[in-house]
Amino acid sequence: MKPSLPKGTRDFLPQQTIRRNYIFDTIKEVYKLYGYQPIETPAMENLETLTGKYGDEGDKLIFKILNSGNFLSDFEDENMLINASKNINQFAKNISEKALRYDLTVPFARFVVQNLNDITFPFKRYQIQPVWRADRPQKGRYREFYQCDADVIGSNSLVNELELISIIDEVFSRLKLSVSIKLNNRKILAGIANFIGYADKIIDITVAIDKLDKMPMEKVCDELLQKGIDEAAIEKLKPFMLFKGNNVEKLQFLKQQLQLKNTTNKGIEEIEFLISYFEKNPLKNATLDIDLSLARGLNYYTGCIIEVKANVGSLATSVCGGGRYDDLTGIFGLPNVSGVGISFGADRIYDILDELNLFENNGESTKVLIIPISNSELNDALLNAVILREKDLATEVYCEEAKMKKQMTYANNKQIPYVIIIGDEEVKSQLLTFKNMETGEQQKLNINEILVQLLKPNNL
Repeated sequence: MKPSLPKGTRDFLPQQTIRRNYIFDTIKEVYKLYGYQPIETPAMENLETLTGKYGDEGDKLIFKILNSGNFLSDFEDENMLINASKNINQFAKNISEKALRYDLTVPFARFVVQNLNDITFPFKRYQIQPVWRADRPQKGRYREFYQCDADVIGSNSLVNELELISIIDEVFSRLKLSVSIKLNNRKILAGIANFIGYADKIIDITVAIDKLDKMPMEKVCDELLQKGIDEAAIEKLKPFMLFKGNNVEKLQFLKQQLQLKNTTNKGIEEIEFLISYFEKNPLKNATLDIDLSLARGLNYYTGCIIEVKANVGSLATSVCGGGRYDDLTGIFGLPNVSGVGISFGADRIYDILDELNLFENNGESTKVLIIPISNSELNDALLNAVILREKDLATEVYCEEAKMKKQMTYANNKQIPYVIIIGDEEVKSQLLTFKNMETGEQQKLNINEILVQLLKPNNL
């Protein structure tokens, strides 16, 4: 059998894994600075937990898991099976009760309701785990990928949005990646839908305009027409999608165009609060811009919505996003609990950092390779390895008998910066051959002198 992987999934070599862990660790450290605590949830959830939370298009991308056993036993004959399969959603429920999680947010809402007695509100959690989507694989888009989420639930305060925007800025500042943070508000989008006369079509409108960064305006308008929104309403909608200007001008435009009602006004006030704060307290690395076309198609958002894009690199795609959801736990029996969160797309961030050569870590894992010339020196090599490891110096012992060229090639291929060679002479004198693989310099040093060299700040 020829080995292969399902499309949209990947293996990760050691260097790739080290670099991915660098991204995860960077995000994790920033989350912890703001008081977020880690949790984990299972890879699979009950299908009913996930369906109906992401919109019709999202539901189509959920990976369903077939029931074990003879899941077709309920169908007495072929005609029953054919008739049942005509309603694909109902048929799926008959043969599948579980699914791989689509994101980390809906499972988090389920987690909160199930663990009410064990958590303290406001509850701030971070979660770094894989998710799965039955999407068409392409550059920067995978079927299995990691999300790095942070959410706070049980608080209505906009300070949480401020902190999440600051977290985004800090993470990308540490990763040395220039980004733009786009900001909008679902309440404003609802006001726009009401303004064009289609308040009941808010989901169809947001799903369509959320595609503006992927397709031209004409195709978005065609999709709106197919959803039953007439041309006159689309013409009224276009200025909101096309308006250019700074943040102040965009807010003024909204106030002039919309017949302000309490809900819409509240959305504008929330945006103004965030923009005003960061005008007085500028971000380190990112720019913050109102984007009236930003919709994020997920049904559960109710307030501020956030999307982050890299300013450089060929992958002009979202690398982080999130928003406010006011009643996601309500579907699990805990109503009126507001939450807000963000999610970093680690795989897309990796691809961009790799393209731009922004990884400072070159994949080095082993610091020192000890080479015994023969089996007679193996015991000395092992004892010296123990001494180095006690000082937290990652050390390998080359325990196969081989020519020196092969041993040095091993060190070079693994990018091991230092080699210690132990032969009969080194055992007698206790002066080991210590080689810097980058410069080629060799010295005869005892193990304590080698430790001094390795523990210099510029060598760690």
